[in-house]
Amino acid sequence: MTSRYVAAKNVFIDSIDIDDYIELNSSMTAYQQLQHSMDKPLKMILLFGRPGTGKSILLNRIHEKLKHQKEIYYFDTPSPTEKEFFYKLFKVLTQKELPNNTEVNFTALVEFCKKLRGKREIIILLDEAQMYDADMMEKIRLLSDTRAVKFVVSLHKTEDEDLIAKAHFQSRIWEVIELKNASRDDQTAYVHKKLLKKNLFEIANSIKVKDMKLIHQVTEGNYRECNKLMFTIFEICEYYDKNEPGKLNYTHIPKKIIEMAALKLGHLHV
Repeated sequence: MTSRYVAAKNVFIDSIDIDDYIELNSSMTAYQQLQHSMDKPLKMILLFGRPGTGKSILLNRIHEKLKHQKEIYYFDTPSPTEKEFFYKLFKVLTQKELPNNTEVNFTALVEFCKKLRGKREIIILLDEAQMYDADMMEKIRLLSDTRAVKFVVSLHKTEDEDLIAKAHFQSRIWEVIELKNASRDDQTAYVHKKLLKKNLFEIANSIKVKDMKLIHQVTEGNYRECNKLMFTIFEICEYYDKNEPGKLNYTHIPKKIIEMAALKLGHLHV
């Protein structure tokens, strides 16, 4: 018989699928702010935050919601080479396929964009932009200067924030939206809503306020770390459910299981 915790565990597999999006006060605020920014005559918008704060799923959601209203494209994975990036961009801008082994002339691409100004409003959502080097970012900036293409640039916030600090980049960002780790209330709502969305009512009810206090403390409110911790908690519960059910309290997740999961992931140390 399949353990009740298998379904609960699978709820927390890290994903940017639009079906896994959970509406919270903070995520709705960020969504509305980004949508409002995209309606302004801005050339570049910066979306940034530490890994696991929900940047990718926010971009995915706004793309899915607006793709029938605006000419909007989501570049979810950075192209490994400049050539591949401009192939992809050429197809978006010209709405044509580029013959194989053809080099994209960047100057011609900029001139093409200038001719589009006032005729089309193209929005490119660039995820994981920290993977692009300075030369690539400068070319993206030049394309945005044509005012035919608007870029939403998503990148990780680093300790030194070196990319953001570069004058050539920062001076051309007209709007900055920062995603932060969740408050305890938002993280509690996140965990419960994800479980309730899959009709796992009993398991959702077994996670009490004091459990969420510990989970929030361990993960510091980071959504990705929360997913990993919850997955591991339910993985441990699944083991006990199958092998030593007498050690489980089905109405409450034991503190020791949360601590075991945190130890396994390196959040706690003996």
